Amino acid sequence: MNHEVIISCAVTGDDTKVTKSPHCAVTPAEIAATSIEAAKAGAAIVHIHVRDPDTGAFSMETRHYREVVKRIRESGVDVIVNLTCGMGGYIVVGDKGLADTPGPGSDFVNQEDRMRHVIDLCQEGRYRPEIATLDCGSLNFGDGNRAYVSTPNYLRQGAAILKDLKVKPELEVFDTGNLWFVKQMIKEGLLESPSLIQLCMGIQYGVPADIGHALAMVNALPPDCNWGTFAISRMQMPWVAQSVLLGGNVRVGLEDNLYLSKGVYASNAQLVTKARSIVEAMGARVLTPAEARGRLKLG
Repeated sequence: MNHEVIISCAVTGDDTKVTKSPHCAVTPAEIAATSIEAAKAGAAIVHIHVRDPDTGAFSMETRHYREVVKRIRESGVDVIVNLTCGMGGYIVVGDKGLADTPGPGSDFVNQEDRMRHVIDLCQEGRYRPEIATLDCGSLNFGDGNRAYVSTPNYLRQGAAILKDLKVKPELEVFDTGNLWFVKQMIKEGLLESPSLIQLCMGIQYGVPADIGHALAMVNALPPDCNWGTFAISRMQMPWVAQSVLLGGNVRVGLEDNLYLSKGVYASNAQLVTKARSIVEAMGARVLTPAEARGRLKLG
């Protein structure tokens, strides 16, 4: 069991289904505000995607990320900022092969373009993130022709970019092969110790959210790593307890689950508060952002 727990909050994600929640943040000001509220509730880390303020669709624009981070930093509320680098990997294949591929909904770009906002903010120097994500493998994303493509060489380039920028990669693991490749990047010296790993459970069709699969993944983790795990939808809160029992940190937030209880929409702060109550009821302690920085060896 983990007796000192880091809570992360994934505040909005990129899925358009999240926008049906009245608590879904869309504009940079709203995303910053919900991040600050989550931090006040006990989140040491906020995981951030941005959206087009006019349409609510996902965005990769540096200017939106810059405004979100600026607002968080200027609020005076301490929290670790974790920016996604997952956008730009989707391909919708056609039923006729290359004749109608890529299809509508594809956003596939090279690895550097997926990370352009992080590169820009680090080069500017003022609003650099402390963590950025790498989605560590390809995945059939849902029950159709949409796939997320993240190849070994793309990931090697991404890890090298973050190492050069001195930004900690959060390694998003959606299946067992993803974890295998994380170990390969460690072997190749692309990741600095301790690595930071997020086990993402229940995303169709990645690793299922059940204890057998979770235990197998935990048993396969590399030595000297900090790790957490989350599950989506109705499994979000049960997985808080499951992760702590297995020795990990936890993640909650509207990216993964919209509801506080059946039919009741949640805010990010409410989800963090509920997770914190579970962690503390188990006899564990929630770490502050400063304590989490020390644990993760940031900065």
